[in-house]
Amino acid sequence: MEKEVYKGQIIRVTEEKINGIVWERAYFPHGVIVFPITEDGKIILIEEKRPHENPPFRIKPVSGILEHHKGTPEENAQREMQEEIGYKAGILEPLMTLHGSGTINHAQHFFIARNLIHSKLPNPDGEDTIMGLKEYTLDELHEAIMTDKLKWSMSTLGMFRLIERLRSGQ
Repeated sequence: MEKEVYKGQIIRVTEEKINGIVWERAYFPHGVIVFPITEDGKIILIEEKRPHENPPFRIKPVSGILEHHKGTPEENAQREMQEEIGYKAGILEPLMTLHGSGTINHAQHFFIARNLIHSKLPNPDGEDTIMGLKEYTLDELHEAIMTDKLKWSMSTLGMFRLIERLRSGQ
């Protein structure tokens, strides 16, 4: 039987003894990751303050925790865009969903946002959290990933899928 050993504001950790071995599991809230595409085909990433990380900022896609009580993954993706970059998507396309299960348990819903419409909502993390926006062509994004200018994370898998989809003309 799983026993909760830690519960924080965002994550919780459990242990379970199976066949004499203690297995640990971490549970994270599900999330959304959005790749907004400009009219000229560039991908928008954000430069965000991350005071708990080293260095204390990161260039990353629009993203956030999926708040079930506040709607569907699509609705959460639109809200995150409005809070972080001041736009919503005229067209929001599912790109993929990755499920982590076993030791780390959560899902990430990836979207492509097109036909951007100006629509700003207040950022609950503070308006100074977003330090700026960066636009990348497909080649620039690929190079930034491969030269470690962008930190590798689960969102990197989405970037590779995005690059492949856009290069194939979809």
